[in-house]
Amino acid sequence: MDDIYQPPQSDVEQHSAAGYQFAGFWVRLVATLVDTLLMMIVTYPILAAIYGFDYFTGGAAVSGFWDILFSYVLPAVVVIMFWLYKSATPGKMLLGLKVISQKDGQGLSVSQSIGRYFAYYLSTIPLMLGFIWIAIDENKQGFHDKLAKTYVIKAKP
Repeated sequence: MDDIYQPPQSDVEQHSAAGYQFAGFWVRLVATLVDTLLMMIVTYPILAAIYGFDYFTGGAAVSGFWDILFSYVLPAVVVIMFWLYKSATPGKMLLGLKVISQKDGQGLSVSQSIGRYFAYYLSTIPLMLGFIWIAIDENKQGFHDKLAKTYVIKAKP
């Protein structure tokens, strides 16, 4: 039972006691770049085969059904599935990071994963401030982490 006479602990104090070491801005940026590169290696050849190399120089925001499927739907499904089954994307796994629920320190639920993915878009809207916020937040959370109630931590070996 908690001592009601003690001041409440902040999230940082509670989770530091649980042994979490939050992943900072730079390591998360590198993980994102790795994930982006891997996704490009998979999707660009397919898109080039379907639309030709003009796809990359054309000015259209969306080139058709296959563009939507391989540029938007596939990345969303892949990222969400990695969060659900591995608690990390390949870039995060490479760098020893995990995405966990703020509530219990376990893996993400389906709704948390979907919400976190779409909250990425909200993090980009105000000049990428939602991602830059990771660098100054005491829990190293971006807007998408706060909205989905998640942490990115350094995984224990």
